[in-house]
Amino acid sequence: MENEMSSRREETGQRLHESISDENATNDSLLNCAISKKRKLELNRNSNYANDSLAKRASISSDENSSDGNVFSSVNVKPSRLQEWLHMFHNWSHCERLVALDSLVTSEICDIQQIRYLLSLIEPQLQRDFISLLPKELSLYVLAFLEPKDLLKAAQTCRYWRILCEDNLLWREKCAEEGLLDDNETIADLFRKRLNRTPVSPLPSPSTSSSVNSTFVRSEYKLAYLRQKSIEFNWRYGRFPNDSDTTSSTSKKSRFMNEILHLKGHDDHVITCLQFNPTSNLIVSGSDDNTLKVWSSITGRCLRTLTGHTGGVWSSQLSPNNIVISGSTDRTLKVWDALTGECLHTLYGHTSTVRCMALHGNNVVSGSRDATLRVWNISTGECCHVLVGHVAAVRCVQFNGKIVVSGAYDYLVKVWEVSTESCLHTLEGHTNRVYSLQFDGENIVSGSLDTSIRVWSAASGVLKHTLIGHQSLTSGMQLRGPILVSGNADSTVKVWDINSGQCLQTLAGPNKHQSAVTCLQFNSRFVITSSDDGTVKLWDLRTGEFIRNLVCLSSGGSGGVVWRIRASNTKLVCAVGSRNGTEETKLLVLDFDPEEDYMESSMTSRCDY
Repeated sequence: MENEMSSRREETGQRLHESISDENATNDSLLNCAISKKRKLELNRNSNYANDSLAKRASISSDENSSDGNVFSSVNVKPSRLQEWLHMFHNWSHCERLVALDSLVTSEICDIQQIRYLLSLIEPQLQRDFISLLPKELSLYVLAFLEPKDLLKAAQTCRYWRILCEDNLLWREKCAEEGLLDDNETIADLFRKRLNRTPVSPLPSPSTSSSVNSTFVRSEYKLAYLRQKSIEFNWRYGRFPNDSDTTSSTSKKSRFMNEILHLKGHDDHVITCLQFNPTSNLIVSGSDDNTLKVWSSITGRCLRTLTGHTGGVWSSQLSPNNIVISGSTDRTLKVWDALTGECLHTLYGHTSTVRCMALHGNNVVSGSRDATLRVWNISTGECCHVLVGHVAAVRCVQFNGKIVVSGAYDYLVKVWEVSTESCLHTLEGHTNRVYSLQFDGENIVSGSLDTSIRVWSAASGVLKHTLIGHQSLTSGMQLRGPILVSGNADSTVKVWDINSGQCLQTLAGPNKHQSAVTCLQFNSRFVITSSDDGTVKLWDLRTGEFIRNLVCLSSGGSGGVVWRIRASNTKLVCAVGSRNGTEETKLLVLDFDPEEDYMESSMTSRCDY
């Protein structure tokens, strides 16, 4: 009999041990759930456990009072042999304790009120704030698995969580996940306007009470991340007060109310080339009126008018240190200081219109209708090299400092080594004029009037892919990594993978351009396109979906044209006008940067970005 009871006791103990193990596994599962992003944070619980527990006990006692008396009010009355019982419990083995607890709860010794009271005591013990209990490094490791919007919510839990959620390395990782660290221009722009930093207070332990007014160091990467999200929101939904576009996509509340800047100049002439330096906020426009103009993208003022050419300006470049190089129908190039307006050099050598150019460091390569290319040093004004081999006008050129790639009206693409002036490869295959080029050091992409786009190996000159799908002239392209975006006179834009040769998206549909695509630019999220139909459109790069019209000229369809666009992370510059006088020649500047006071308030309050 004794053996049977002992066996039952061990069996019960084992069952309870497994039950508690399951309970521990459940707690571990909760932690894992947070790490795997499937468990939402339970906010504001740590500081309220004690109060919640007392309130719950009081509620139990008041709701479940029996005629015998109040359970809660009598908990302080200690039984005479309590210490003896506790001492006995203390000396028992683990299994014996489990059997005792099992007998206490499952037998009829405790009534329902007492079991509920036990529950009110046990429940808070299982609701521990593990983030505050863990070492800081482990807490940050767990928080790193949360989405940014959940981090913003977690920061509102308590002061200690807020300090953890401001960790700079934590937010740097979030910026890396968004690809912000891959784009030097974007990340530099985001940090350029960072908010003032505040001093840091010592990191308190979870049990240490702290003043509400204590200060923190706000994570610079968090500020950059939130600012980027606000900028993206403004690109998608932000509405300008004088924007004529009334599509439903702009009905959401804007995060800014900046006016579109109208920069009027060049009279009724065509703006043939456009450059924008987001760091210095300078815009340079070139026109067939023989001049270039330097503008402020902040104030919209014309800072300088660069005069000296005796023919229309058809090509230009702008260096990071604000040196302008222009090419003209007067067969010369000129080098200017954009800040002073001074002409530093006039470069003679071409015998026909300078139609295209590419700048790298201190050297610029110019392509001309005289079928030659020339390499110039813009510091000295010296012509360093002449590349001869095309038999028709050179229309497009790319340059990486050592290798020049040129496309011409002779249907050919040529690859040159600058130092030796030798032609390394002649890429044959196009059956009409070559109008556009991209070159990343490994791949050459050429667009032609023959409707095809060809991808070549720069090292061997071998044709890798022929991209078929457009119906007319490919006038503009941009290459970022393996992704190529092409704009065509057939009014469509296509997104390609040059590694596979596949067309990933065609930006068309009911909201497509109604005329030839004149210019395009894209980043990791958006594609911006302009057209002869007088519109600038925003598209989703990944899905190919139309997002909205950024610019919609009232004269669109009756002569209004968007000739050129240049965009940074926060600004869009458009050169617009017409060939029949229906639209005034001007530049439009759209600013998508959120107000800093908005960013200040959004730091702790807004999570639904």
